[in-house]
Amino acid sequence: MSFTEREALFYHKTIRPGKIEIIASKPMATQRDLSLAYSPGVAVPVEAIAANPADAYEYTAKGNLVAVISNGTAILGLGNLGALASKPVMEGKAVLFKRFADVDSIDIELASEDPDAIIEAVAMMEPSFGGINLEDIKAPECFVIEQALRERMKIPVMHDDQHGTAIIAAAGLVNACYLTGREFKDVKVVVNGAGASALACTALIKSMGVRHDNVTVCDRSGVIYRGREGGMDQWKSAHAIDTTARSLEEALVGADIFLGLSAAGALKPEYVARMAPKPIIFAMANPDPEIRPEDAKAVRPDAIIATGRSDYPNQVNNVLGFPFIFRGALDVRATTINEEMKIAAAKAIAELAREQVPEEVAAAYGQKYQFGPDYIIPAPFDPRLMEVVSSAVAKAAMETGVAQKQIEDFDAYRHSLKARLNPTTSVLTQVYEQVKANPKRVIFAEAEDEIVLRAAIQYRDFGYGEPVLVGRTDQVKAKLIELGVENPDSYQIENSAVSEYVPAMVETLYAKLQRRGFLERDVRRMVNQDRNVFASLLLKLGVGDAMVTGRTRTFAQTMREVRQVLEPQEGRLPFGIHLMIGKNYTVFLSDTTVNERPSAADLAVIAKETAAVARRLGHEPRVAFLSYSTFGNPPGRYLENIREAVAILDAENPGFEYEGDVAPDAALNPTVMKNYPFSRLTAPANVLVMPGLQSANISAKLLRELAGNATIGPMLIGMEKPVQVIPMTAIAPDILTLAVLAAAGVAG
Repeated sequence: MSFTEREALFYHKTIRPGKIEIIASKPMATQRDLSLAYSPGVAVPVEAIAANPADAYEYTAKGNLVAVISNGTAILGLGNLGALASKPVMEGKAVLFKRFADVDSIDIELASEDPDAIIEAVAMMEPSFGGINLEDIKAPECFVIEQALRERMKIPVMHDDQHGTAIIAAAGLVNACYLTGREFKDVKVVVNGAGASALACTALIKSMGVRHDNVTVCDRSGVIYRGREGGMDQWKSAHAIDTTARSLEEALVGADIFLGLSAAGALKPEYVARMAPKPIIFAMANPDPEIRPEDAKAVRPDAIIATGRSDYPNQVNNVLGFPFIFRGALDVRATTINEEMKIAAAKAIAELAREQVPEEVAAAYGQKYQFGPDYIIPAPFDPRLMEVVSSAVAKAAMETGVAQKQIEDFDAYRHSLKARLNPTTSVLTQVYEQVKANPKRVIFAEAEDEIVLRAAIQYRDFGYGEPVLVGRTDQVKAKLIELGVENPDSYQIENSAVSEYVPAMVETLYAKLQRRGFLERDVRRMVNQDRNVFASLLLKLGVGDAMVTGRTRTFAQTMREVRQVLEPQEGRLPFGIHLMIGKNYTVFLSDTTVNERPSAADLAVIAKETAAVARRLGHEPRVAFLSYSTFGNPPGRYLENIREAVAILDAENPGFEYEGDVAPDAALNPTVMKNYPFSRLTAPANVLVMPGLQSANISAKLLRELAGNATIGPMLIGMEKPVQVIPMTAIAPDILTLAVLAAAGVAG
């Protein structure tokens, strides 16, 4: 995935600096709220916690709060750049905790390279946090710091650079050995690298059954053997063995497994050729592995290979582990993360890879995955990771006596884990991966607008396909250069003044409009002068696969221009959907853009098609036809369309829950819903079908401006070609999202 330095800086700077913010979880609107939140009401939980410290987990955020701590001495692959420079990485780690496991996280950067000072500083923060994630601290200091903190603190402490990598690698090795008929107790392993991650991998696989004398560890000076004097310390010495091998090349003769956490190119093809049959190669150096999979396969086609990269099969990705390990540890209030919990996580991840891959994961990567040499580690966005790994870790904590809270019903616990996260966030990630696997050409109709052009550049740089840029050639190229694009000539720019497609466009559009009062010269003028007509014709002629427009003109005007060229898909009704996305819910509002006064039949179609979109985004639809009236109270003259729409669905049995006429509170508020035990909705509605455009559009825009939740849309449904009309207020990420959804066919 490529991007410019300017784009990376813009991402971190735009909207508000950084990637995290603090949001209150309780009402803060009135003086009474503030009195409860602070003085004098806060005195009550203070006294309760003083009397019983365990109550801190009941009355504060401690139990779901992890500190991500670094001193910046080993930042990614960048080295020792200092504590302050590590802050973007630590903020990113905090975001991943929240995104993948609903764990609240705060980054803390400590300006010290003294292990004792760091130990003291972190240990004193124990009352604040439920867990400590150490990150990007160089070896050997990281070993000292983690061990001391684990001994002093009664909350989970884990250095993810060590153990996160080890857990995922171990899971992959379990499955690679399974596929090649090996057992851990018999395998010969060579580890190249003696840093934090490499030694943690070595220790974990030994805990899981690999024999000490069957593991040869190499560092820059060669094999770590008993009696070696140069470049040794207590952590390396713990893995020294009696061997005559003195180099990586010698150690690999007949080896079953290569574990690399070292440097690009360290593993030569000729070394691989001397390994045992069906060699297992984990080349995990980043960004470039010790050997590229294609080079290893060239000499050993029977090899099973994993890397740290997302563009090869079997990615060893820490995000498969750390969020869910802490999730399980926090949920049982574990006092530590012990070896048994790590092993449980590794085995759970390994077992998950052997199960049938869900459709949404297969769709995300553009192919059917099944357990085998190219799928020994689950995809990072497999939605089952949360429940499977967290449950395994929680259970291991309970079985080993480090859990302070017991889970009585693990089925209920797994269900609660699934409910913690909004499935839309996972599915959208999968949609992005799907488009990367099946790139599409998207037409950006307003490429002279900087925000649109920024989205188009991202679309290409992030690997989703090729943008087709509509605009004046010199203007678009000048803006590309201004935005840091090194080779603007590599972009396809379509200018109506010089486009080779104009004759075919005029012929196509004139054939459509000649009996609607348009002369050929009128059509030619439209093609030459109206960017939306020109772009829509590019789409119709197959120059692109999808199109986005609307940033520079109102929705109504843009739709009129697009409809000059494109028709609704045969037998379908065009309409718009807004998605309102909260932490653990998504609500679909429709029709918010097109049909001013839909008929009963239209409302039924809108309900069915919106329900289909909801399913494609991971939700079981529950449809409410909204009204000012709830089941006829109060009575009114505008209820018949809604009731007829419900009757249509009654006759069709569409396969999802629906109800109407209902007011919003009777559709969304469980307390109000109890007043209507006969309602067919078993839980709050997530698809809200509005009675008309006026109420729908007002509601969508009010929620977008006032509610503070993420909004996607409007998504245009039902046109003959994938086209999305973006709001005039859209920023580049909004445009990119709609472009990807259009390319994936989610909003088709």
